[in-house]
This record gives sequence, structure tokens and C-alpha cells, in this order.
Amino acid sequence: MNTRLTVASLIVAAAIVALTGCTNNPAAEGAAAAAGGTTAAPALTVSKDAAAAALVPQAYRSGIKVASDIPFPPYEMYDAQNQPTGFDYDLSQAIGQTLGVPVSFNKQAFDTVIPSLLSNKFDMVMSGMNDTAERQKTLDFVDYTHAGFLIAVAAGNPKGIHSITDLCGKTASVQKATQQGALLRGVDCTGHGAPITVTELPSDLDAQTALRAGKSDAYVVDAPVGEYVIKTTGDGKVFQAVRDPQNPAGYEPVYSGIGILKKNSGLTRAVLAAFSSLVQNGTYDKLLAKYDLTPYAVTSAALNQGQ
Repeated sequence: MNTRLTVASLIVAAAIVALTGCTNNPAAEGAAAAAGGTTAAPALTVSKDAAAAALVPQAYRSGIKVASDIPFPPYEMYDAQNQPTGFDYDLSQAIGQTLGVPVSFNKQAFDTVIPSLLSNKFDMVMSGMNDTAERQKTLDFVDYTHAGFLIAVAAGNPKGIHSITDLCGKTASVQKATQQGALLRGVDCTGHGAPITVTELPSDLDAQTALRAGKSDAYVVDAPVGEYVIKTTGDGKVFQAVRDPQNPAGYEPVYSGIGILKKNSGLTRAVLAAFSSLVQNGTYDKLLAKYDLTPYAVTSAALNQGQ
């Protein structure tokens, strides 16, 4: 969740994380987490791409381990059988099939996903992570979506929040270690009241719950996640999105993607080739459509497009 901060761009378009499915089921979440890395039935069957598979370094031919902060719908969540699902999960399995390598999907808190790679616990991050200049010091990104940030408020908008500067003097909840907090702290509130009070919480669900419980005035999150939350929580009657006419495309559009340590450039080349294959054969488009992410598609496979 990331990019550099200016008031003139946070995506108010699509997707807030939902209090539904696994997000509303702590028991299911705990059971799935206890199971460790999981490879559920893939959403699609994809043919192996021999050219991409040939690029896989020997060290990864027995398997690739993905770190992901579950749940974070629609990118990652659990299904009714406590198995992982979501855009990142399905894409990870399609990449594995393309490379002819098994891919496990493993729960890891968002603020520790990069350290988990540095300690060699996992090989890649797939967790709706924004591609930023700061993270590029450590990771290379295979970018797969381009979206910004969305402001969610309580249904009926009782605090009258219609733009990001309307948050001045108010409290906004965000997930810890995401760029939303930095964005909000960078808002110039001159002439609009006191600075925004940013409440950073351990999980995205915690940030949602703070708004729902009246402990924050707004919840700020990646747009694809935000729209999902708004649509699915309480049959769409709990939250609503702030639609800023001055920023119809939202605030701070950024690229998000698969993060791989820079030292593991061979794995990056293989994953980039696999993703390119999935774009060309239409699998990527099918997965975007499945999770209502089509508006945030990238047009081709590329590395490190974040600024």
C-alpha cells in the first residue's frame, strides 16, 4: 500500500476490504493460519510455459514459498473450507503452473513480510503490496495492478467528509506499515483545521473495525480492497466511499505487485516471464474479472514502475 504523498491523488474508485467471508470469521482465519503454507485447488488450469520454466533457478525448482498477510480481500482471504483464495492466491498458483513449480501460500503479518524474505523464510511477497521507491531498495516488483487509495466513511457520511482535506482535524484509521499513514500525515491542512490524526492498527480488519465502532472518522485503504469492503460488509449498508469530484480517479494511484529480493534476480526473471505469459494467454484478465479488479489492470509485464 504505497506511494509518495500529495493531496492531489488518492484513488476513490474501487475496493474496500470486507467484513465478510473469512474476514468475519476469526475461527476460520485461525484454523487456516495454523495449517501453515497451503496450496488449495487452483482456480484455473494453466499450461506450463517451457521458456519461462527454463528460467527458474535450481534453488526454486522444488517449490516457491509466498508470504501474504491474510485476509486482505480481494487480494487474499479464506474460503468456507479455510483454504486460501483471492487474486494473489490464484495468481500465485497460475504462476506456479506456468513455471512447472509448486507454490505454497503462507500467512505472515504485513509489517514482517519483507523481513521474512530477508531471513530466507519465504521467497516472494504477494500481499497487495505497493511498489514504491523505498521498497525498491530491497525488492524488485513484478507489477500487476495500478490503483490508488480510497477513503471510506460510515454509511450516510455523518461527519460530512467529501475530500481528503475534510479529514483535517479528524481521525483516520489505517493498517500499520502501509503508505496510507504517510499519505495522511503529509496532507497540508493549512486553512482546513488541525492535522489529521492517524491511527495505525495491526491489521486492515482492525482499521475497518475502528471506523465501524466510531473510534475513527474514516478508514483509508487501497481502492481495490476498499470497494470490496464497502460492497460486502453488512450487505453494503455499513460503509460508503468518499467520491471526490476533484479526484475522480482517486488519490495517489500506485503500482502494486509481487515483491522479490533484489539478490534473487534469477527468480524475478522467471516470475516476470510467467506473468508475461499469463497476460498474453488471457489468464490474467480472467483473474482480474473474477475479483472485480479489471479497472486496475496493467497493460504488460514490467518491473519496478513505482516511484
